[in-house]
Amino acid sequence: QVQLVESGGGSVQAGGSLRLSCAASGDSASRYCMGWFRQATGKEREGVATIDRVGRTSYADSVKGRFTISKDNAKNTLFLEVNSLKPEDTAMYYCAAKTKGGGRWSDAGNFGYWGQGIQVTVSS
Repeated sequence: QVQLVESGGGSVQAGGSLRLSCAASGDSASRYCMGWFRQATGKEREGVATIDRVGRTSYADSVKGRFTISKDNAKNTLFLEVNSLKPEDTAMYYCAAKTKGGGRWSDAGNFGYWGQGIQVTVSS
């Protein structure tokens, strides 16, 4: 099992930046494809970005060019650099570890380990 704890969220103005972190414990995050998801109030959870065990990344169209996912295997930590933030990026952000194969990269059902989530609020 792997435990995931997010940090680095907060409130920023449009155009601002944040760096979200996800510290893993209990197992090595390098063994998993890792991802960031978000859920805005009243909306379904959506995939933001994933990074697989060899570093290949996938991004939602809405965040391409603005968000960057990365990981530090030595620190067992996943990151999400979020730049040029927009009010529509406001959501609870979750990190997750993929435990099942198949489907699209953004299928939340394939991710079996989740953090508790952290709020990102972007004001206009």
